[in-house]
Amino acid sequence: MTSTTSTALSAVDRPRPSATRAGRSARRRIRKDLLRSRIAAWSAVVVIGAFGLLPVYWLLATALSTPESTFQFPPKLIPTDLTLSNFTALAENDQLIKYMINSLIVASITAVLSVVVATYMGYSFSKFRYRGRRSLMHLVLASQMFPQALLLVTLYTVFSSFGMLNTYTALVLSFTTFTMPLCVWMLKGIFDTIPDALLEAASIDGASRWRTLHSIVAPLAAPGMIAAGLFAFVRGWNDFIFALTLADKEKQTLPPGLVSTYIGEFQTAWPQLMAASLIVSIPVVVAFMFLQRYLVGGMTAGSVKS
Repeated sequence: MTSTTSTALSAVDRPRPSATRAGRSARRRIRKDLLRSRIAAWSAVVVIGAFGLLPVYWLLATALSTPESTFQFPPKLIPTDLTLSNFTALAENDQLIKYMINSLIVASITAVLSVVVATYMGYSFSKFRYRGRRSLMHLVLASQMFPQALLLVTLYTVFSSFGMLNTYTALVLSFTTFTMPLCVWMLKGIFDTIPDALLEAASIDGASRWRTLHSIVAPLAAPGMIAAGLFAFVRGWNDFIFALTLADKEKQTLPPGLVSTYIGEFQTAWPQLMAASLIVSIPVVVAFMFLQRYLVGGMTAGSVKS
């Protein structure tokens, strides 16, 4: 009796061949679907990456080409006549080095000034309540909507009346005009995520508002401050219209300097221009590489409130 029962149970528990085949086919379908999804994802990454890196490749290929091969038709996707003369010519151009120094000075001061002013303004908008606060916040945000050319004539007149044309001060103030609003709102979002209880605890321990901001809030908001500073630096490094209008050749930065050096009325030195563009983009790339983790943390810190 016992052997008969165990034999019946084992027969019931044993999987049927049809169920086994169905399970295997389901697993194969799942593996095929996963493989297709991975192939599609990697294909999209390759296509988007090629689309984004193609201008960089063409920049490098043109910088390594001779002037004769640059104007060949049809153009060659892979240049054959490679040369480094376009890069060696940059080292002999003292004016280009002067432009780079001007860009470093102006962009660095713009980044520091924008972060300092935006830190105090963003902290004020986030942690204090006073009359006109919301209107002032919207005014700061609305100032980002005005195009640069609209304010250029006014800024030129003001700087001219104060004798500030052709100075680093005029460039820094004009650049900061457009970098500060976004920096303010970026840092305000980060300050909003800092609990008020932490500030109240610092106040109970005897810390002043000044001490609380500099010793407690600023270290917590450091990634956002670095991200805002990097944004302001890139904005000052890439500006063209203000640097072209408000400064002469002695104080001009790289964008108008490259245009005036390599783009003429009848001819453009494309290989040397591409070589110079490749060289001057290195400081920004290096800054992004070293500050990438701070940049990502700062851009996302104010997106979610606790």
